Amino acid sequence: MNDLNQLRKISLSSYGINHENLHYQLTSAQLHQIILDGKMGKEANSGAIAINTGEFTGRSPMDRFIVKDAITEEKIWWGDINIPFESKKFDLLYDKVISYLNDKELYVRDCYACADANYRTNIRVINEYPWSNMFAYNMFIRPTNEELKNFDPEWTVINAPGFMAIASEDGTRQHNFAILNFTKKIALIGGTGYTGEIKKGIFSALNFILPVEKNTLPMHCSANVGKKGDTAIFFGLSGTGKTTLSADPNRKLIGDDEHGWNNENSVFNFEGGCYAKVINLSAENEPEIFGAIKKGAILENIIMNDNGVVDFSNTSITQNTRVSYPIYHIDNVKRPSIGKNPKNIFFLTADAFGVLPPISKLTPAQAAYHFISGYTAKVAGTEAGVKEPIPSFSACFGAPFMPLHPTEYAEMLSKKMLEAGVNVWLVNTGWTGGPYGVGTRMKLKYTRAMVNAALNGDLGLYNYDNYHIHSVFGVAQPRSCPGVPTEVLSPRTTWNDDEKYYKTAFKLSNAFRENFKKFESYASEEIRRGGPQRYAL
Repeated sequence: MNDLNQLRKISLSSYGINHENLHYQLTSAQLHQIILDGKMGKEANSGAIAINTGEFTGRSPMDRFIVKDAITEEKIWWGDINIPFESKKFDLLYDKVISYLNDKELYVRDCYACADANYRTNIRVINEYPWSNMFAYNMFIRPTNEELKNFDPEWTVINAPGFMAIASEDGTRQHNFAILNFTKKIALIGGTGYTGEIKKGIFSALNFILPVEKNTLPMHCSANVGKKGDTAIFFGLSGTGKTTLSADPNRKLIGDDEHGWNNENSVFNFEGGCYAKVINLSAENEPEIFGAIKKGAILENIIMNDNGVVDFSNTSITQNTRVSYPIYHIDNVKRPSIGKNPKNIFFLTADAFGVLPPISKLTPAQAAYHFISGYTAKVAGTEAGVKEPIPSFSACFGAPFMPLHPTEYAEMLSKKMLEAGVNVWLVNTGWTGGPYGVGTRMKLKYTRAMVNAALNGDLGLYNYDNYHIHSVFGVAQPRSCPGVPTEVLSPRTTWNDDEKYYKTAFKLSNAFRENFKKFESYASEEIRRGGPQRYAL
């Protein structure tokens, strides 16, 4: 028997799974064919497989739990984001899930997270569905056959979308759940087919492990590197442009979503793939992502015609249409996925109020304040009942995945930024010329031009005559930028109505201040002064 066949044999008896109806380390092509043969997905004309994740087309934050035990009790920031779960309840629910999986054909994958070998975390993923296992192939880092011979998984993801919990018996809120157990090192997921729960479970675990055990900052950001070795990182919530702006033909992609910043002066990718939103995707605006949608990629919850042509503008299933693909589908990637200390950090926000400058330079205190705040906005149609723009704050631009108090991550980031001498920019990829429904979305070509100008040093960092201090938010907005009309750089100018502009700006400023109240007792006076001042409307 050759080495490849030996790798196909695996036992899951240590998990309580005793049957041998297991598929281990199947290739992407094999999984693709199983999905088609089982009529669990269809093939797009690009060659990508298209699947529907079912009831859930996004994460369910209120159904994410962490087992409260000796490891977590004193360290986790408990609350609506990190919801405690009893150890005994976990054990009982685990046994029920395992009993359910003992009757199922399963797909097993060994993989790992963290491109830097010093932080590598071995992972075993056990899936009920083949397309979930294909997602794991795409998103985690793929070991070589040699590495698999002595593979010892540290964390395990057990993924059973077809298992429905009984809330009154199992301690869950409803039938779906995603639970982290740091003592047993298990991410237990059930009742939801949304694949993002798989990767976010491991991301959440690393967001606890890296700062607590290895003094390394985990970040919800994308990253790329220029020809001179200059690293840039892009923080932002879903839909603000992390993946789009980091996929730059003139810079090598390190990764699009999850990274660590260590004490050895480097930034490393957690993942082996990308998970991009595809709403309104086009080859013209986002050629790298568009070109990555080929055989091996998984399209989620999209609409396509009988010829396999995808309508990326169709959001009839969800606005959160997605594609996952291995990072090697992007030609211009950094190998390995590691860069040096960043020279520039961009905080991305889709401001639906249309009052933040399209780009502005932040002081260290402002950077800490905006990092802790993690602002973007919800617009009409994204959630039931949303009729006009609503401020949305997610601490550290990723609160649902952050087990520690946000100020702990902010303090680590501030220290690293100071030591590395990083330039920090706030970039509004949202609206200009008025709020959502009145103004228009900032043109991608202008945002790219501003980001490139910042990266190239063309915004006159040390020429204060080139900056105007925003009267409401206190940030420094450039007066000129190559490739961008001057009037675009001033949000007030684009409105043509000063009274309405300032009234809306004050409204957002007050929302910032109100949101920050829960952090004030933890933040220094300097950081508190980094935010906008309160104004009476």
